Amino acid sequence: MTNERSELKSVGYEIFIGILSILSIVNLVLLNVVQEKSLDTVLTVMNALFSVIFVADFLYRIVTAPSAGAYFFRHFGWADLLASVPLAQFKILRVFRLVRVYRLLRAGGIRAVGRALVNDRAGSSLYILLLMGIFVLEFGSLTILGVEQGAPGANIRTASDAIWYTIVTISTVGYGDLYPVTEAGRLIGTGIIIVGVGIFGTFTGYLANFFLSPKKKSSAPPANEAGSGTATVAGLRRSLEESEAKLAEIRKLLAGPTQ
Repeated sequence: MTNERSELKSVGYEIFIGILSILSIVNLVLLNVVQEKSLDTVLTVMNALFSVIFVADFLYRIVTAPSAGAYFFRHFGWADLLASVPLAQFKILRVFRLVRVYRLLRAGGIRAVGRALVNDRAGSSLYILLLMGIFVLEFGSLTILGVEQGAPGANIRTASDAIWYTIVTISTVGYGDLYPVTEAGRLIGTGIIIVGVGIFGTFTGYLANFFLSPKKKSSAPPANEAGSGTATVAGLRRSLEESEAKLAEIRKLLAGPTQ
């Protein structure tokens, strides 16, 4: 269990990966249940994005693990690697990632998880906004396509158009080549813009805090300073006594010989 706990990078990170794993499994089910070309295109793009994230997660874990062999063979590292492959046969192995994250988070307790999220507010906010961005990219593309596809004069007609519009809008670039023509589409676009501003604003603040904040210094005095405190006080007392003795001699000399 100690080795398993050492794999926990941060509570916010583990929750982020766990939610992405759940979403990827839901997408896999939708691909097999709902037979619709536009939905397939959007979910295929999202699953490709998830594969890239999960490959990076696997590399991060195996590089930082105390024992790469123990992580790979005993703690489902092999499942993490296979689940990152963009093949439907292996995506179900992402359940193993959920099992490990659940076990690690349960070992810490709900209160400990809450305290960790509060103490790392900058990181937690970043993960929350990244999740919002991923959700908006997927469900924003599906929603904007659903309301715009059949509207008169619409220029967002395919899944590719919807994904491109969502990416451009969430990044606050706004080329203007694609735009909603319905009231519902404009409302959805407004929400995407707000999320995009929040993501990039928080990301900028996170980087500034990471690179510019001063390093925390320990409030406890060094051991050598704490140990020499008594000796320093004793030395000051001796110096004070010697100074008083010299002052007394000087006063006698200034007073001159007594009559």
